Amino acid sequence: MLLDLFIKGGPVMWPILFCSIVALAVFLERIWVLQQKKVIPPKLLTNVRDLVEKGKISEARALCDADSSPIAKILAAALNTAYATKEELKEAVEEAGKLEIRLLEKRVGILGVIAAIGPLLGLLGTVTGMIRTFEVISIIGTGDAGKLAGGISEALITTEFGLFVAIPALVAHRICTSKAENLTHYMEQSAFNILSLLKPKRVHS
Repeated sequence: MLLDLFIKGGPVMWPILFCSIVALAVFLERIWVLQQKKVIPPKLLTNVRDLVEKGKISEARALCDADSSPIAKILAAALNTAYATKEELKEAVEEAGKLEIRLLEKRVGILGVIAAIGPLLGLLGTVTGMIRTFEVISIIGTGDAGKLAGGISEALITTEFGLFVAIPALVAHRICTSKAENLTHYMEQSAFNILSLLKPKRVHS
């Protein structure tokens, strides 16, 4: 059934199919990457917190430097300015957070592009289908509905499939963007919470 519809949709169905495959691949890859346990390993947070509570800032920094998770990068940036002012600490954490959110949102923009071009590809298919229909009309007139059906089917099918690809891609884009933003906010808050454990003499207002 789907194969028949694909064939009836004409050549524009191929780029629509390609977009659907790319969108699915990007979404699954981002969902895998954006797992909270991968972005914010609980064990790392616990170990860094324990070291900071004991005043072992250099050891905590070394632990973060040895870890490749996004939260480790933010904690390292925070601990590198552990003896700075509160404003400098906040700026360092926020700058590190901006960098990490760009990395977490990597390739998410592809979903937005597919969500935008899906309906346009469907519209292109509609135009090509209608052109075929008018070509048939110019040759045989409107008396043979069966021969007109091919172009009309192509027009409607591509529009339908274009939307079928675009709508899920738009939803996936929003899900991944929101998840990345929430994780970044949580990472920043975790860094501030750990910095709050520093003794007052270590952070000068």
